Amino acid sequence: MPTINASGTNVSYSTIGQGPGLVFVAGTGLPAEMNFGHLAGAFTDSRTVILPDYSGSGQTPAADAPLTVEMLAGQIAAVANAAADGPVDLVGYSLGAVVAAGVAASHPELVRRLVLVAGWPGPDARHELAIDLWLRLERADHDLFTRFLQLTCLSAPFLSALGSAGVAQLIAGAPPITPGMRAHMELDAIADIQPMLPRIAAPTLVIGLTRDQVVPVERARLLHEGIAGSQYAEIDSGHLVVFEQPEELVKLCQAFLLS
Repeated sequence: MPTINASGTNVSYSTIGQGPGLVFVAGTGLPAEMNFGHLAGAFTDSRTVILPDYSGSGQTPAADAPLTVEMLAGQIAAVANAAADGPVDLVGYSLGAVVAAGVAASHPELVRRLVLVAGWPGPDARHELAIDLWLRLERADHDLFTRFLQLTCLSAPFLSALGSAGVAQLIAGAPPITPGMRAHMELDAIADIQPMLPRIAAPTLVIGLTRDQVVPVERARLLHEGIAGSQYAEIDSGHLVVFEQPEELVKLCQAFLLS
C-alpha cells in the first residue's frame, strides 16, 4: 500500500478505479477497506475511490500523542492531495464523518462535495456516558464489550433476522481491540466540531440513522442544522448502516455525488 507522511506518521491508503477522487473516511477503529471495501465497486466506473487509514487503523501506526480531529483531518487531506488531481468528494462515517467535516472546514479548496453519515456535532451527556461505558467494558471484559457492541451497533430487526448462529458468528469474527481503537474511542468522547461547522462551504448531505443507538438520529439532525445549506436524509438502520443497509446508503451517495 502507498503511504504519505502526515502529522508525524506514515498514513497508508489504497486506490481503485479511475476518475475524480472519492475519499471514504472510516469509523472508530476500522480500516477503510473493512468499512467501505464492499461498497467501492459501486463507484469505480467513474471515480478513483481512495481508502485511507488514519492513525491507529489498518496499517497506519497509532499516534504517540492523543488524537485530535485536526490531526486526523490533516492526514485525510494529505492522502487526498497525494492520490487525486483536484478537489475530491468525501464520504465520512461515524467518527469518520466528524473527521471529514474537519477536512471540509480546514481545507475548503480540497472538497467538492461532502457526505456525513451518522456523525455528530459535539459531545453531550448521553454521548459521554456511552463512550465511557465502551472504554470501561473493554478494559474489564473484552468478550462482554464485543457483545455489547453488537447489541447497540446493529438494529433489533437486523440482529433478530440473523438468528442465534449468525449472532454467534458476528461475535466470533469481531476484530481485536488495538491501542489505536482505544485512542479512537477516547477521541469519540471529546470530539467537538461545532466551531468548524460554519466554515464548511462544500455542498453537504447529512444522513441520519433512525434506529441508531450509538449516534441517535437527533444528533445527526443537529449536525445538519449546523451546516448552512446542507441536505438531509435518513435511513432505517442501526449504526452499522454500511452492513445493514448498504444498497440504500450507496443509492443516496450516488444520487448526491454523481449528479
